[in-house]
Amino acid sequence: MGVSTTTAARWVERWERQQQLYAVDREERFDVIADLVEHVTTGRPTPLVLDLGSGPGCLAARLATRLPTAEVLAVDADPLLLELGSAHYGSTLRYVRTLIGEPGWLDALALDRPADAVVSTTALHYLGTETLRSVYRELAGLLRPGGILINGDHISPDSTKVSELASDIGRRRTERAATSPGEDWESWWSSAATDPELAPLVSRSGDDGRPRCEGNDLTLSGHVTLLRDAGFDHVGAVWQVGPSHVLAAVR
Repeated sequence: MGVSTTTAARWVERWERQQQLYAVDREERFDVIADLVEHVTTGRPTPLVLDLGSGPGCLAARLATRLPTAEVLAVDADPLLLELGSAHYGSTLRYVRTLIGEPGWLDALALDRPADAVVSTTALHYLGTETLRSVYRELAGLLRPGGILINGDHISPDSTKVSELASDIGRRRTERAATSPGEDWESWWSSAATDPELAPLVSRSGDDGRPRCEGNDLTLSGHVTLLRDAGFDHVGAVWQVGPSHVLAAVR
């Protein structure tokens, strides 16, 4: 028996609130990403859009609303988050469980055509530099010519001093926007484990459900170099608030 729609709605809403702690101006960043996807897919009757590290599909659902004729895949490795999204958003999205960067991870997507856009938010920083290099190359091969890869994440400016300033700006902006302390990532998962409907799925969200956090210390220019080496012709940041960037790479 799956998670009820009532339970899913409650936990997805709590997920959205706790994610505000980790993404400066999260809603504006989502809007910018949706604007980019809409720009690239204008005139295409059935765009194919992938959201990597989608969680329950908060961004993917916004993209599906913006592009009602698109096929939107929410791609994540965590069974709980995918089940919550499926119960909450229903058939609006296609949910795929796979671990980004693992050998053969693209096979699970079962794509029948090149993608028009691939997006990701606060997910790819989990990958080590060499894994990310490989993933960028794989995604370049997955996209049609003119397709776009959009990465919204914590990406440091190249200058250490400017990076310190950007981090402080981001912290101050987040503090000004905060309405209450709320729960963080760890407390969300701890609470989910106590919900009878979610507990069995939490127990499956172990080492095979969440990405190993190799992490990387790539600055903005480091990402740009990897993307160009992967085969993207046009790469650059199109939005920034503090350390939060939206990086666009066009195939």
